[in-house]
Amino acid sequence: MIEFPGAANPAREGGPEPGMESGYLADPDSGNGRGVLVLHPWWGLNDTVKQMCDGLAQEGFVVLAPDLYGGAEPARTIDDAERMSDGLDMARAEQVMLGAVDRLSAEATGRLGVVGFSMGAWLAHWLARRRREHIGALVCFYGTGDPADGAAAVLGHFAAADPYEPAEGVDALEGQLAAAGRLAAFHRYEGVGHWFAEPDRPEFDPVAAGLAWQRTLAFLREQLVG
Repeated sequence: MIEFPGAANPAREGGPEPGMESGYLADPDSGNGRGVLVLHPWWGLNDTVKQMCDGLAQEGFVVLAPDLYGGAEPARTIDDAERMSDGLDMARAEQVMLGAVDRLSAEATGRLGVVGFSMGAWLAHWLARRRREHIGALVCFYGTGDPADGAAAVLGHFAAADPYEPAEGVDALEGQLAAAGRLAAFHRYEGVGHWFAEPDRPEFDPVAAGLAWQRTLAFLREQLVG
């Protein structure tokens, strides 16, 4: 784990003073490369997220996963995760994400990618709007958000039938991106549920997760070149 200073959101009035925040940093063997932020799901910054960061680092990316819960023990049950996400201090989470962009931009080369899982996907859309000059690629795993004023290319991975993320919301996001002329590719996976890409969850589907992972790597490499 590393520490980095949070950064104030100039669009928010009356928020807390930025402090030191923490996150998980994974560097590639080369020591440098394109940067990718990973925004964790409502469980928190657990071992599964850290392992995903390590996997991206093995593929040559500099990866930072900020802790949006400020060091709280990750949830293990849906009830605990729901309680933690409901209690998320959005003002502070904004500072954590903005600070993470600054920290990663200082180490990585070029524009950044953001990979968000569920709650993290929703937050990734917010971050891509707020730091559109820094973020060139956004990958959403079973989570939607507001794409207004963003500029990043978007890759989406969704369960075809998902009570947590209904098809109507996914279709609406895809339509909004198309109407805005944004580069976007959405994939819908049959026979899987929410959290299908997370190996510690009973919903994990290795075939769908493996395909989504390969698509994610190809997308990040394509969008974060130059």
